[in-house]
Amino acid sequence: MRKNIVITGASSGLGEGMARLYAAQGRNLALCARRTDRLDALAEELKPATVVTRGLDVNDHDDVFAAFKEFRDRLGGLDRVIVNAGIGKGQPVGTGRFDANKQTLETNFVSALAQCEAALEIFREQNFGHLVVVSSFAKLRGMAGNTTAYAASKAGLSSLADGIRIDLARTPIKVTSLMPGFIESGMNVRDGRNPLVAKAETGAKALVKAIETEKAKAYVPTFPWAPLSLVFRVLPDAVLGKLV
Repeated sequence: MRKNIVITGASSGLGEGMARLYAAQGRNLALCARRTDRLDALAEELKPATVVTRGLDVNDHDDVFAAFKEFRDRLGGLDRVIVNAGIGKGQPVGTGRFDANKQTLETNFVSALAQCEAALEIFREQNFGHLVVVSSFAKLRGMAGNTTAYAASKAGLSSLADGIRIDLARTPIKVTSLMPGFIESGMNVRDGRNPLVAKAETGAKALVKAIETEKAKAYVPTFPWAPLSLVFRVLPDAVLGKLV
């Protein structure tokens, strides 16, 4: 069992949901996010589980490396790192919001690379570990409008995870890439109008279940997103544009 688990972006949404489930299983958690007040409140709720917290902006790449090493030292090693921190900002390209699109790509891809690098330095030294990257169903196709930069960032992240997995294929280090569909969070609000948006608790349970299999890739929840992935790949661009 992977006992010592790091979760980035753990102060809310899917990160918080996974933390609650793992704490209930008796795992030791290292949680980080920018909002330390929420992290500390969560750690208090999760007692008597072992939970260490630390403020971290994943866009401060030097601090990512420092944080992961600190977590390793405080827990006595790391068994799993879940690269979960991300944002959903973005605007149509060419509409004057380069800042938002740049921030999306930097946070979801470049800063995810920093987290993967920091985790794998530790895993390679230990010669074991499980790297989990939370990508998105949107990585399957280029998307229009406000999701163009987001989908591109997640496509890059999925490709990065694939390359890491191939590189480590003959080692004890495992790599899993998750592609969540619409799950209630800060980016997807469940208001009853979109039946495809899963409840936050349902989504967190599906993520943890997929992580525990340690498969290379998983759509979560499996239904309807695994079958929908086959359809999504072949939709005409004109149809896809209407869905955004």
